[in-house]
Amino acid sequence: MTRDAGKTALDMVYAAETETELADAYAAWAAAYDSETAALGYLLPFLIAAWVARHVPKGEGPLLDAGCGTGLSGPSLKALGYDDLTGLDLSQEMLDIAGSRQCYGELKLAALGGPLPWPDGHFRAFLSTGVFTSGHAPASSLDELVRVTAGGGHAIFTVRDTVLEAGGFQEKFAALAAAGKWLPVEASPPFRAFAVGEPDVLVKAYIFRVV
Repeated sequence: MTRDAGKTALDMVYAAETETELADAYAAWAAAYDSETAALGYLLPFLIAAWVARHVPKGEGPLLDAGCGTGLSGPSLKALGYDDLTGLDLSQEMLDIAGSRQCYGELKLAALGGPLPWPDGHFRAFLSTGVFTSGHAPASSLDELVRVTAGGGHAIFTVRDTVLEAGGFQEKFAALAAAGKWLPVEASPPFRAFAVGEPDVLVKAYIFRVV
């Protein structure tokens, strides 16, 4: 995929309408992703480690970084003592960079929204940032993510404000609670995903305990 004149890489990923278009957009962006998002002050991959540290004791089992991209969360989590990490992403180019960080014991190429290649209750927790947003993973992804998380474990993720209702996330939160799959633990106020640029990109962080 080539970048349209006048469009940033971020514009291109938000504009993707199919899984293939999204994968192509990230493949084209992979080499410059870290430097370009750093220039925008991208917070989410680093901030999510604070919620993991608050709710997930070290050494209790593997963590899944769902939609790990280039693995920006990996070094922060490893520094905090979480050294049993698995990464999942739909872009092999992004996974290749994640692997170079030497923080993930396993990296899997797959898209959220379909079946995941792990048994029930495999992970102590999953974390996901920047994935539940415009043109990205659907709310239905949470069904499989909850399935592969052990009872008593945690779901820790961000959702962009523009898809919270329109993308069916609030409805999915309620449906999983009604089905006895999880219980709400914590929700943040809306905050900026980028500290420097893109001031209109607001997200909320959510934490649920899987039953």
